[in-house]
Amino acid sequence: MKRILSLIVVISALVVVAAPIAFADCGKDHDHKAHEGAKAMDDIVDTAVKAGSFGTLATALTEAGLVEALKGEGPFTVFAPTDDAFAKLPEGTVESLLKPENRDQLVAVLTYHVVPGSVQAKKVVELDAAETLNGQRVDIKVADGTVMVDGAKVIKADVMASNGVIHVIDKVILPTSDTIAEVAEGAGTFGTLLAAVKAAGLADVLMGEGPLTVFAPTDEAFAKLPEGTVESLLEKENIEKLQKILTYHVVSGRVFSDAVLKSQSLETLAGVGVAVSLKDGSAMVNDSVIVATDIDASNGVVHVIDAVLLPPM
Repeated sequence: MKRILSLIVVISALVVVAAPIAFADCGKDHDHKAHEGAKAMDDIVDTAVKAGSFGTLATALTEAGLVEALKGEGPFTVFAPTDDAFAKLPEGTVESLLKPENRDQLVAVLTYHVVPGSVQAKKVVELDAAETLNGQRVDIKVADGTVMVDGAKVIKADVMASNGVIHVIDKVILPTSDTIAEVAEGAGTFGTLLAAVKAAGLADVLMGEGPLTVFAPTDEAFAKLPEGTVESLLEKENIEKLQKILTYHVVSGRVFSDAVLKSQSLETLAGVGVAVSLKDGSAMVNDSVIVATDIDASNGVVHVIDAVLLPPM
């Protein structure tokens, strides 16, 4: 919770610093009118309350301790589920989320509906994803004039508030609660990687708080290694070598694909960097092709690669 509120404070501070620069040439009269207009507007929370169809959302924000944060300077973009949207959840879900012992889970769900910055509809339709205050990304698709956010339909856009914008959605969107290790296990194609992680004593790392970015080799990627390599690495006397190889696949923080592509190299937990490049239209990490990107986990993000990365020994 402290990390989320700190992020909001940082975002707010950046907005306060940047605003005078962005509008320096607009003139005093314009600034005065803009200021008066902002004062006349309600903030995101008050706008939602006055709309009369976001009672459950308002209650949830109160229980999560996020009301003051969303009444701050922002700006924020909120994909706001209506009362009807909350009613579509399985029976007992809302009641369970509102229990004090589930507050962290409630915060995770609510912050998954909030994107930093004021992103109006004309910009939303240009995106295919957006990073939320939760840390995970929501997928955005436009089909037949309808904007979908993680499977929820935007039924009303650009409800303006003094500190951002609200887009009304018809379903509650839920972040994944699975850790990186659980995501890998559920995929069914990372058996060798998981066995290696367990043998190296690193399972707790991939199930910890993170956040982490993992370049995950598939079972087929491990099968490309010379015969006997995996079996040798799994022997107790080679545990340090195995740990070095595995941590060479892990980067601290959430690094989504767009940021990966902008990087020439990334520092890994092994203390050695990996090179990032674009070759024949394919994103590469060292000599491995990234075959799938931006798989969310509660404690980070996974990018799938087709070859095992081997650090210089």
